[in-house]
Amino acid sequence: MSSKSGGAKKKAGDGSKVIADNRRARYDYAIGETFEAGIELFGTEVKSLRGGQASLNEAYVEVKDGEARIINCFIPEYQQAASMFNHEPRRPRRLLLHKKEIAKLWNATQRQGMTVVPLRLYFNDRGLAKLQIALAQGKKHADKRETMKERSWQRDKARLLRDRG
Repeated sequence: MSSKSGGAKKKAGDGSKVIADNRRARYDYAIGETFEAGIELFGTEVKSLRGGQASLNEAYVEVKDGEARIINCFIPEYQQAASMFNHEPRRPRRLLLHKKEIAKLWNATQRQGMTVVPLRLYFNDRGLAKLQIALAQGKKHADKRETMKERSWQRDKARLLRDRG
């Protein structure tokens, strides 16, 4: 469902506009604790995001030197900007988190072997760009098959209930 202000999808309930959703992460990883992080962006990046164009498919979060950065997040160049004022589409962007949250992420990645994955990129109700990230554990091949079976069963169950009444 599209909103009139651009290509961003409207999420029901909390008043936020979802720009990009990393659906593959929920398949590949067992999602643990989630965090909401702000992103340090240039003006042309914000304008491009308002158009609803971004991709989190190959993105990951790196925690080092007391900072968290999102790497390989694709935000296309803003077409109406002059070429000298435009941004690099896949540049590393700093995430805005509290020091305790950064320390928690660092400890989980270093000691417990977990990964920090981006889940959603959206504008909150105040119009600020936010990124939902999560601590995740990689799934084994058998776990992925189990997830597919569960999803298939839920779809079949919903279809049966819908057909019966």
